[in-house]
Amino acid sequence: MDLPSLQGQVSAEEWQLRCDLAACYRLVAAYGWSDLVFTHISVRLPGPDHHFLINPYGLMFDEITASSLIKVDQYCNKLSESSFPVNPAGFVIHSAVHEAREDVQCVLHTHTRAGVAVSAQKAGVLPISQQSTFVLASLAYHDYEGVAFRPDEKPRLQADLGAANFLMLRNHGLLTCGASIADAFLNMYVFESTCQIQLAAQAGGELISVDPRIVAGVAEAMRVQTGGMGGAFAWPALLRKVEKLDPGYRS
Repeated sequence: MDLPSLQGQVSAEEWQLRCDLAACYRLVAAYGWSDLVFTHISVRLPGPDHHFLINPYGLMFDEITASSLIKVDQYCNKLSESSFPVNPAGFVIHSAVHEAREDVQCVLHTHTRAGVAVSAQKAGVLPISQQSTFVLASLAYHDYEGVAFRPDEKPRLQADLGAANFLMLRNHGLLTCGASIADAFLNMYVFESTCQIQLAAQAGGELISVDPRIVAGVAEAMRVQTGGMGGAFAWPALLRKVEKLDPGYRS
């Protein structure tokens, strides 16, 4: 897509968020987590107005650029010019999280095969891998209510999420929250890996569970693993990956 660049027409802070969010969409595509045009990543813009950036509904994730992202308000009204609509089902889920969690800047939602498969398992995430321990330390579940386009579902989703950063949408997929785009992406990388490992392990022999005491102490382990930086520790390397794939995401 050849769209005029918004660089210089928006604040430097908004432009940086646009570039990082476009990079996140490209990474989701690169790792095979996208579902054609049907999932979403949103980011809260700074300021008191509760404005967000979200994908133009109809673009593949590897087509999204910083300038093509759509700015919307909390009611899903478009605040920036775009020939594309915003998916109302996507916005209901994302706006519910942003509305309830002031600590969350970014929300990432996927429909991967592994994620949907584990979301359909009655026991959900099993404590059988190192990756699963990070997820289980902050995991919540939300029962399936059909395609999420009805605003009346929002209070129930918010109550189920609570203070967790990983949400398994039953029979639907995965959702992660983060205080930054980098945090939300790293959380989804771990969540998706957890589900893939679980399905692979279930195809083999008897499973061994991790001691619950290890799960209880995993927050400190994650802090040490990333030098206290969370997703920011891996984000520069991930941006280098996107640059090699296609630096056009910054246009």
